[in-house]
Amino acid sequence: MDLRGKVVVITGAAGGIGAAMARRFADAGVTGLVLADLDGTGVEDLAQSINRGLTRAVTCDVTDPAQVAALVDAAHETFGPVDLFCSNAGITTGTGLDTTDETWDRAWSINVHAHVAAARAVLPSMLDRGAGYLLQTCSAAGLLTAVGDAPYAVTKHAAVAFAEWLSMTYGDRGIRVSALCPQGVRTPMLDTGLARGHAGAHITAAAGEILTPEQVADAVVDGLAAERFLILPHPEVATYQQRKAEDPDRWLSSMRKLITRVASGA
Repeated sequence: MDLRGKVVVITGAAGGIGAAMARRFADAGVTGLVLADLDGTGVEDLAQSINRGLTRAVTCDVTDPAQVAALVDAAHETFGPVDLFCSNAGITTGTGLDTTDETWDRAWSINVHAHVAAARAVLPSMLDRGAGYLLQTCSAAGLLTAVGDAPYAVTKHAAVAFAEWLSMTYGDRGIRVSALCPQGVRTPMLDTGLARGHAGAHITAAAGEILTPEQVADAVVDGLAAERFLILPHPEVATYQQRKAEDPDRWLSSMRKLITRVASGA
């Protein structure tokens, strides 16, 4: 995808990867950016900092399908048909078997069902035109795992699976799909996990280079240009994924040893 002249919607846009993508896409020459977040003030500030004529800020709770549908309507009204929908909002929990049902439900709502709501809202017009692109932020956890965070590991796997389903179902009808799967990124999500002592955050921080959101946004632009299904800002994730597929028992054993090492402070 060539971003020049395109209309783009980004959820979870008030900070982190979402905000970095917004700035990078503006530099790439999009003609319309609809920036959505539950943090209405934050996303409005971002829109104004980029270019008020190029952007529209929308307060949106992605767990509410009606609000997601209204978000797509707002994009159509302001800039025209949506060319690229970036379903980027997500949450971590830092919990395991002690996770409450309410937390599980929220993780499913944001990390999975929001992608479904976005597809339902934006695909009809894309299919009518025979062209469109869905970018879903899924995390390396969707290909590997998330130590110490059962809801995140499970829902991100589901997000990748849904992206795969969309691609194989609609790819021959002009719809392109990419799953963005970074490892450690310097965002409030990771910083909060580190501050709270979550094992998964510490393992992520120790597993490889911590990228900036801007580096991830650059990888996204490259991935969209090549129309790659998996966009991996950390290339080593592909190697880890291959090892996991080739020998799951060995991979699980290595993960157990890693958890033990981190727990002991070694």
